[in-house]
Amino acid sequence: MTTLTPWSDVVAKATAYLSSTDPVMAEAIVRVGPCTLVPDPNVFETLVDAIISQQISVKAADAIMARLRATIPNAMLTPEALILLDHDALRAAGLSTPKARYVRDLTEHVVSGQLNLLALDQMDDEDVIKQLTEVKGIGRWTAEMILIFFLHRADVLPVDDLGFIEGVREAYGLEKRPTRKEMLERGEAWRPYRTFATWYMWGLRRLSMNNRRERTRIVSL
Repeated sequence: MTTLTPWSDVVAKATAYLSSTDPVMAEAIVRVGPCTLVPDPNVFETLVDAIISQQISVKAADAIMARLRATIPNAMLTPEALILLDHDALRAAGLSTPKARYVRDLTEHVVSGQLNLLALDQMDDEDVIKQLTEVKGIGRWTAEMILIFFLHRADVLPVDDLGFIEGVREAYGLEKRPTRKEMLERGEAWRPYRTFATWYMWGLRRLSMNNRRERTRIVSL
């Protein structure tokens, strides 16, 4: 379940713990700077965003999200607004045929009550993942991003995230990308704050890529 501890306190405890237990992580924290991870309060829009952003550039995803918002009242991406858009309307906004189906499936799950987004806060991490991945187009990685960026869970380790993997490879001077098994083993040292270890590895990756643009969505470094 989501912690009731103030988020700023969680961040402070996490960075202090990681700094004290892992010298490489301590150096990463100094290089990247204070953690600016702030939970996003709009889980439905975040899920729509995640579906749209799959396998396309940040610029393209931004354009599609903007067109989608332009088709609905007040530009508010709510289940009630999106349920009124048919497949052709979603396609006209720039969604591919599969993604239009995925967004429609998500919207129907929420409107029908099959997926209760308000109840996610009371579930443990694996139950959240199970609930979300029942929706077409939402896999484990997307569910893990929701745990991190919406439910502010402190101990998530997205071992399939390429930016995270590359960050670990660079930080620890590895010749090749670590395997999933190696990532899981390394992550044990970061419990119970693996979310923040992930965030700092993302941060290192951004620095190495000289990526200074503002993050516009959960899928972008």
